[in-house]
Amino acid sequence: MHLKKLIGTKDFYRVLLAVSIPIMIQNGISNFINLLDNVMVGRLGTEQMSGVSIVNQLFLVFNLCIFGAVSGAGLFSAQFFGKGDLDGLRHAFRFKWYMTLVLFALAMAAFLCAGEPLIRLYLHSGSETGDLELTLHYAKQYMALMLVGLLPYTVTQIYASSLRETSRSLPPMLAGAAGVLVNLSLNYVLIFGKLGLPALGVRGAALATVISRFVECGSLILWTHLHKREYSFIKGAYRSLYVPRPLVKSILRTGAPLMLNEGLWAAGMATLLQCYSQRGLAVVSAMNITNTVFNICSVVFLAIGSAISILIGQRLGAGEREEALDAAEKMIFFSLLTGIASGILVACLAPYFPLLYKTTDEVRGMAAQLTLVIALAAPLHAFLNAAYFTLRSGGKTLLTFLFDSGYVWCVNILLALALVRLTSLPILPIYAICQFVDVIKCVIGFVLVKKGVWIRDITGKAPSPAAEKGETA
Repeated sequence: MHLKKLIGTKDFYRVLLAVSIPIMIQNGISNFINLLDNVMVGRLGTEQMSGVSIVNQLFLVFNLCIFGAVSGAGLFSAQFFGKGDLDGLRHAFRFKWYMTLVLFALAMAAFLCAGEPLIRLYLHSGSETGDLELTLHYAKQYMALMLVGLLPYTVTQIYASSLRETSRSLPPMLAGAAGVLVNLSLNYVLIFGKLGLPALGVRGAALATVISRFVECGSLILWTHLHKREYSFIKGAYRSLYVPRPLVKSILRTGAPLMLNEGLWAAGMATLLQCYSQRGLAVVSAMNITNTVFNICSVVFLAIGSAISILIGQRLGAGEREEALDAAEKMIFFSLLTGIASGILVACLAPYFPLLYKTTDEVRGMAAQLTLVIALAAPLHAFLNAAYFTLRSGGKTLLTFLFDSGYVWCVNILLALALVRLTSLPILPIYAICQFVDVIKCVIGFVLVKKGVWIRDITGKAPSPAAEKGETA
């Protein structure tokens, strides 16, 4: 493949960045505030930081199940938008409500009934750092309040995903910015007890997050319904609860593997952390620091992945098959370049970032080493993220399920379990091996993208006259 074929025109990058930059900004602000939140909790002590980290890892499973649910319907939304089909957009929007509310109810039941046993899975001796029972105490405090924020988070994802799928990334970005600014302000006040309020510690961190989620959700709903002329799909969206049965079947058939994939991938990440935690509580704290700095530096290529799904989906919906493949190759290459840049930035921060936390030298040293490993693996993550969203854009969700979470469970987790239980290796080589085994996955992803097996129109309708004239793309 010639390098020139992988480089797009100025207009190509203008369109790509127009969609991805608002997502980058929103995710960047959110991750930056999460970083400050994380550092503030980290200033309280190792047990507080570990407890919050464990709960957030468990909530990540719920968050990504919601993401998978809205994304399954979102595959159809992007292609309906490419055709100019507003009724299709409304039906997909309603379907998101049904799926996410079911997931919300299941998650609440699981966390209320089995919260403590889930937390205890991560509490292991084996390091010099940490009081296990004190960590459990702080984790339970944090979880009890964070449960209140699950519903506004769910509703936010319904609205934000629907707007992005119609190329309206700015409103979710602004709502997210409002939420994180509220979160930042309240974190400082509630965690450390400023402005005459008591110092609430981890409970203050949870309360600030919950309030900020209500602010983000409320502002996004208000903005959307005040601009009905601009966001035409919302007109009449609640006049009926009807979703056509054929569409329900199509979304379930296509979207169920996607939702299952997101849930199993998040559960896989939680399981990997549980495997690593068997080397001691210090590993949980160190991994928390490592993941925080990596999340900040990876916002660019993660946002590009989301843009790939939207833009390629719109091309497929408009019947532009060859253009979709050409654009996908250029976007994946661009994502790889941003992954290299992210890795360099993470490597530069590795020795210094752990110093922000009030923890032990054992945790700081371990975090610096693990951060260097993930910095080296950043280009792999960037390529895999772009390849995943490309394969997903055409509705090949069973394929993406096998490619993504299937690989995590059958390769990464089995390898981690074997290394943890059958060897006496310390955490650093175990983590490095589990990161770089993804080279095999990159080869698989390259072959699948190049073959074009993902290129298809899942809505089964011809483009509308408006779409053919380019009025909606």
